[in-house]
Amino acid sequence: MVKEPVRILIVGGGYVGMYTALRLQRKLKPELKRGEVEITIVSPDPYMTYQPFLPEAAAGSISPRHVVVPLRRVLDQCRVVIGEARAIDHAKRTATLTTLATDEEGTGAAQITYDELVLAPGSISRALPIPGLADYAIGFKTVEEAIGLRNHVIEQMDIASSTRDPAIRDAALTFVFVGGGYAGVEALGELEDMARYTARYYHNVKAEDMKWILVEASDRILPEVGEEMGKYTVTELRRRNIDVRLHTRLDSCADRIAVLSDGARFPTRTVVWTAGVKPHPILAATDLALNERGRLNCTPQLTVDGTTHAWAAGDAAAVPDVTAEQPGKETAPNAQHAVRQARVLGDNIAHSLRGEPLETYSHKYVGSVASLGLHKGVAHVYGRKLKGYPAWFMHRVYHLSRVPTFNRKARVLAEWTLAGLFKREIVSLGSLEHPRAEFELAAGGKPPLDPKLDPKGSS
Repeated sequence: MVKEPVRILIVGGGYVGMYTALRLQRKLKPELKRGEVEITIVSPDPYMTYQPFLPEAAAGSISPRHVVVPLRRVLDQCRVVIGEARAIDHAKRTATLTTLATDEEGTGAAQITYDELVLAPGSISRALPIPGLADYAIGFKTVEEAIGLRNHVIEQMDIASSTRDPAIRDAALTFVFVGGGYAGVEALGELEDMARYTARYYHNVKAEDMKWILVEASDRILPEVGEEMGKYTVTELRRRNIDVRLHTRLDSCADRIAVLSDGARFPTRTVVWTAGVKPHPILAATDLALNERGRLNCTPQLTVDGTTHAWAAGDAAAVPDVTAEQPGKETAPNAQHAVRQARVLGDNIAHSLRGEPLETYSHKYVGSVASLGLHKGVAHVYGRKLKGYPAWFMHRVYHLSRVPTFNRKARVLAEWTLAGLFKREIVSLGSLEHPRAEFELAAGGKPPLDPKLDPKGSS
């Protein structure tokens, strides 16, 4: 009799999904060669996005294609399926998938069976029921959003430069960022730095004409770097004429007017929403145990609590922090833990298949680094606090060491070197988002896009 191979299904192609598959390729190399193991990874995108580089991609310091890692090239021993898991029945070991060909085939969602399940779908933006938010705001979790936002900011400067209407000019040059975490602060810092430089090349737009507003509901920003560095960041941003509003919420952005809880109103064509994330919806479509926040209850060995042959890590998993002094604390859902959890997760799956004891995930948080623009940053690492150029340099060194593959490291380093030798690029390629528009117009087809219907307010 021919023994059936063990089928490992990994849902998600982000940090945990890609790094777990990489680890399994290395640990199960003999079994993969003998055909005793099959690894399938299901991801909505054919690449993994290295999110810490998104702000620099938005500022033009790094090319967008170097912020992502192609899954098929890296995971050459895995079967990569571009699609999304819609439901998982772990009791029957089946997952329901939709792929890019689902609509073309007209046969509906497909089912795939597995023996070992790794749930690593990550998280999605946590949108609140704020009037106008779904219509006009843009997130900052994907490379498409980062590049779209860069194009949009430069387009707004073009609009402000060419309009004769003061109200349109004021709205075009007002940029509201909601959320004082890493994504919001780094995106704001890099884009303000880029726009300040770009303004040099406009005859009637100056850096001081632009309004940059950061809205945060709590009493401080960047809590990961500590209270002292958080206060320094606020001071640094305000020194750059960025309006930082703590204890403030966005109440509405309907009709392109940002209304804040402190009563302020800002006509604006740009609202960037980075106020937190929530677990991926696929978790609710499984028969696995979830905690009160919608994340999977996990053990320190990264198995899903209360079941077998199911594993999880990253944003989707509530993993006990065995290094914490107080019991019941969980590891933070960030990249630092996700990458290290993926390594232990891959090892434990290999241990499980070979009947070996499992390892316990244990990692003490070493600190955080954040960029506030070119040559500006804050850091709190191993108890040491840095700011300014040293923190910015540490930010670059750390993330260069963490970005996957030597190929990507070399390309990013080369781009940083060239960026230091030559001037910034200040070109908007917003037309890339509508590549057929010119031909459709020439062929007598669809009219140009109505700016009123464009969520970003682009021309």
